[in-house]
Amino acid sequence: MENAWQHKKCRPCEGGIPAFTRDQAERALADLSGWTLREDGRAIQKAWLVRDFAEAIRFFQAVGELAEAEDHHPDLHLEKYRQVTIVLRTHAVGELSENDFILAAKIDEIPVALKG
Repeated sequence: MENAWQHKKCRPCEGGIPAFTRDQAERALADLSGWTLREDGRAIQKAWLVRDFAEAIRFFQAVGELAEAEDHHPDLHLEKYRQVTIVLRTHAVGELSENDFILAAKIDEIPVALKG
């Protein structure tokens, strides 16, 4: 799904940028597929059930390379060897910013083999 977030670049952040309000975050989520706002409204997340452990690690490697290129780093979680969850928040502000939605859209472009 093509959206405007995919064409942006994460901005360096050491704090001092405005955090998204809950309303802004909910509007931005409408452009993304499968991402949800966490209950506290301070992060977004998405979960995948991937084919196997090797695919989970390959996917995390690809996400890590993207995160380094964007200089915006997600929290990566792997449970039960193939349940992958990615949580995004702008750590420097402790809440959501535009960078989180940019990275989410770009993560969605990474191919991943799901459990069939």
